[in-house]
Amino acid sequence: MAEADTYQEEEALGKAYDARLMRRLIQYLMPYKWHVALAIFILVLASAAAIVGPWLTQIVIDEAIPQRDTRLLALVVSGYIAAVVIGFVLHYAQAVITTWLGQSVMYDLRMEIFEKLQRADLKFYDKNPVGRLMTRITNDVETLNTLFSSGLVTVFGDIFTLTFIVAAMLRMNWQLALVSFSVLPLVFFAAFLFRAKVRTAYRDIRVRIARMNAFIHERFTGVRVVQLFNREEADAAKHDEMNRDYLEAHLRSITYYALFFPVIQFFTALALALIIWYGGAKSMDGVITVGVVAAFLQYAQRFFRPIQDLSEKYNLLQSAMASSERVFQLLDEEIVISDPEDPIPLPAQTEGRIEFRDVHFAYGSKENGEPDWVLRGVSFVVEPGEKVAVVGHTGAGKTTLINLLMRFYDVGRGEILLDGVPISRVAVDDLRGRIGLVLQDVFLFSQDLAYNIRLGSPEIDEARIRSAAEKIGAAPFIDRLEGGYEQALGERGSSLSVGERQLVSFARALAFDPEILVLDEATSSVDSEIEAQIEAATDALLKDRTSLVIAHRLSTIQNADRIILLHHGLLHEQGTHAELLETGGLYAKLHELQFAVAAG
Repeated sequence: MAEADTYQEEEALGKAYDARLMRRLIQYLMPYKWHVALAIFILVLASAAAIVGPWLTQIVIDEAIPQRDTRLLALVVSGYIAAVVIGFVLHYAQAVITTWLGQSVMYDLRMEIFEKLQRADLKFYDKNPVGRLMTRITNDVETLNTLFSSGLVTVFGDIFTLTFIVAAMLRMNWQLALVSFSVLPLVFFAAFLFRAKVRTAYRDIRVRIARMNAFIHERFTGVRVVQLFNREEADAAKHDEMNRDYLEAHLRSITYYALFFPVIQFFTALALALIIWYGGAKSMDGVITVGVVAAFLQYAQRFFRPIQDLSEKYNLLQSAMASSERVFQLLDEEIVISDPEDPIPLPAQTEGRIEFRDVHFAYGSKENGEPDWVLRGVSFVVEPGEKVAVVGHTGAGKTTLINLLMRFYDVGRGEILLDGVPISRVAVDDLRGRIGLVLQDVFLFSQDLAYNIRLGSPEIDEARIRSAAEKIGAAPFIDRLEGGYEQALGERGSSLSVGERQLVSFARALAFDPEILVLDEATSSVDSEIEAQIEAATDALLKDRTSLVIAHRLSTIQNADRIILLHHGLLHEQGTHAELLETGGLYAKLHELQFAVAAG
């Protein structure tokens, strides 16, 4: 289903021109309006320089040679060389400026998209695959770069060139000009067919490359499963089929280009033949000079080149419209989790009192449109310095509590308070800066180990990094690494074991010195030796801090000040470990089941 959605997205090329989107795209050129004006001015000059050569040719043939005027001949030759040199300089300057414009706009767009994605809600990521977002910030922005550097501004050059050449031809001899233009209906018809065919070919290429990329990404991500079940040959055959399909689509597009340009060349030759036929006849009658015919032959050759460029730019424009629509759709996505208009500042040192007050939450809706509640009327208080553990079956809503406390999602009903202040009234950065979160699935960046502890924060120096690692018990294994704290960890910390990655995450939490600590089954993936090491270190870490511990193994939270048991989104039981065992409720049954399994 996801694969099909990707294809539909890639096939939706949209209009060849959308005024609304174009107006919005042009807004990105406004900071560089003087550079755009300079580029257009240079294009005007370059287009004007393009008509000088044929005009000088006409002077040489009609005046300098018949009159044997060597001085005029020398002047014309000098002018011709000057026009060529000036044209070269102008085209160089135009290429530099338009490329700089495209790169600058691309830089601005990528920064805007990246900042948007950094602030986007987790709900946004739930419905947008990372691969699709990567396509937006890379491929689609690159397409827009091509539009700005090779299309939007340079199209003026083609238009100016056509205008100047038409004006020069009509001024020189309007009858011969009309003869030259007689092939234009055939040129426009060929360009129309070319655009239609290339549009289809372009869509086919995009669909096939999307299909192949999705297949490759999935197979490489699940390479262990592929190898485990000996699917290498079958997947290679499938990839061969998809790759061949992509090759054929590409070859079709190349065929259209290979046909279009010779056809335009043929029409150019036809126009030249008409000029020679009509102009030669009129020249023999003394109506048109030979120089005019020679100038027209050069003008005709230069006239059809911009028409070819405009046909190609049509397809570029169409691609850019599709990319801009996807990019703007991303940028227009509403960020639900944002700072309130008038945030309430938290004191420099919070007490750390957390209160869930009649909290309801649903990730989605049922078929009848009613919320599919994950939490239903959950209310409890964590006092300052208290260690509260949350337990329950998978799907009971344990991790959802953390998501709501961190404001990754907003509550559906009720409210969560920190020191009596609703967290929805607190700035997001202020709230999350008070809470340290250690997850079961640790994410490490592909940089050195020290960076993964400080996360680039200038406030955390080398001494603080080492102190955190020593207190948490991570220093011994770090010292054994070849590069120590400068050791590059690879993608997602692949060079470390699960237990070592967990220790780094604890060191990270300690280095930031949060007032509230939240552990989400942080020891469920490590062996008993490292678990004991982490528990010993976290006892000191949790001391005098408000802490909320999500636990799967009940043996890890027996010394908690209070235990909350969630069941089907409801707060089912709460109390100390001894109290809950004494009541003989669901917690006691879970405890008995786990220890029976462990003993077995």
